[in-house]
Amino acid sequence: MLVISSFFSFASYASSHEFLLFLSAAIPEQLLFTRSSPSFASVLASSVRNPRFLTPATVRPLCIVTPTNASHVQAAVVCGRRHGVRLRVRSGGHDYEGLSYRSARAEQPFAVVDLAGLRSVRVSRRAATAWVDSGATLGELYYAIAKASGRLAFPAGLCPTVGVGGHLSGGGFGMLLRKHGLATDHVVDAVLVDAEGRLLDRNAMGRDVFWAIRGGGVGGSFGVVLSWRVKLVAVPPTVTAFTVAKSVEDGVVDILMKWQEVAPALPEDLLVRVIAEGQVASFQSLYLGTCDALLLVMRRRFPELGVNREHCKEMTWLQSVSYIYMGGGASVEDILNRTAAEDAVFSKATSDYVRESIPRDVWAEIFTSWLAKPDAGLMILDPYGGKMAGMPESETPFPHRGGVLYNIQYMNFWRAASEGAAQMAWVRDLYVFMEPHVSKNPREAYANYRDLDLGENVVGGGDIMSYEAGRVWGEKYYKGNFRRLAMAKAKIDPDNYFRNEQSIPPLGDQQILTNVTVAYVDHID
Repeated sequence: MLVISSFFSFASYASSHEFLLFLSAAIPEQLLFTRSSPSFASVLASSVRNPRFLTPATVRPLCIVTPTNASHVQAAVVCGRRHGVRLRVRSGGHDYEGLSYRSARAEQPFAVVDLAGLRSVRVSRRAATAWVDSGATLGELYYAIAKASGRLAFPAGLCPTVGVGGHLSGGGFGMLLRKHGLATDHVVDAVLVDAEGRLLDRNAMGRDVFWAIRGGGVGGSFGVVLSWRVKLVAVPPTVTAFTVAKSVEDGVVDILMKWQEVAPALPEDLLVRVIAEGQVASFQSLYLGTCDALLLVMRRRFPELGVNREHCKEMTWLQSVSYIYMGGGASVEDILNRTAAEDAVFSKATSDYVRESIPRDVWAEIFTSWLAKPDAGLMILDPYGGKMAGMPESETPFPHRGGVLYNIQYMNFWRAASEGAAQMAWVRDLYVFMEPHVSKNPREAYANYRDLDLGENVVGGGDIMSYEAGRVWGEKYYKGNFRRLAMAKAKIDPDNYFRNEQSIPPLGDQQILTNVTVAYVDHID
């Protein structure tokens, strides 16, 4: 354990100027970009994936720190605590609400720690593990693994520009979900800078905090995770992908009815997801095996989709990453592009989980009404089952396991800053329409598809964040695990230095006693 001990206690809040002076003395000047720096705007925008949060009205940081080693992050934490400047942590910039680099409120100054300079990937083929820094992208991780061994892979998301740090902090799933579970299920160690500037590994941070960062740490609630040690998984030399599009005229509603029944129950080597847009649903699949073996499964289990040999594309696992996300014209090297132009569009998204099949008439209305609107977006349906069904909800903070048929992501996009009202309204109105047909008590959501419409933290007297207010959004993401997350937060960051609009609030012994007392009084009344 490495400890910076000189500034552990809080000093009185000092000016932003003093913070910048101390920080300038602690890290090399070329790694610090203040608002007056000529490169500040370009560094801030360098991994902003949603221009909706890069407007003149956006609350911007005092500065951006671009560390190249752990001591720079430790210095930022220590200086921030001493001078009352909080930190936001950015790895890939894909936070759906932009909270890794902006604030929804102007109540307190903040700085951004941009981890893009910490992006090393070190693969051990013999141990089938890798150490990966939080600033690496999924594409960089996948590429490094495949170059070390064509028979190893990692079960994480589809988009190659997503940062590893944020992805693992919220769970992380992709085309290997049904075979191998979540990305965070495969984390075996991590290195964390806590609110006191200490550098902690798995043993030093303790069991509860290590549990918490693997799915409950979105937004850096528990500190700054610098790197992760992950277990890799075996893949065959040949995998097979297909995409089959079906329209309303082709009977897509009836095919979706069958998909709801079949997709979560298929062999775990096979995942068939759906992207519904306009009057068409694209059934997109990855199978860990050959085309011949895939066709046998599809003809027996899901003949309604009509998959044939012409639909199948055999390739390596690494080739499937670029093929599924970027299309047939992409090369494996394209997944190394950290600044893919197609990412820079305005967007709004939210999510749901489905535990009982949605009725046919509802799907018919979705296609004839919602997806047919002029400003309609799309729906992405990712089936669960397989490995996910056999794990308890408390295994990690991510609770959406057994009993889940599939996840829904509602998304909409637009190109101009002057647009967006109708597109965002479509997402919000469809979310309201879907309420009777999705999970309940709570209505579940995926933390990596962050949505501030689900609720925000409330800070009360004494600068204390309300646990009860946090439950409004927190139990949607984490169900009963939210309480354990809040208790872990109280152990590692009791003063709640690392916080944002949807960070985990601390729940210490005194707060637990207060909550019990209030509940008792309410019961008497």
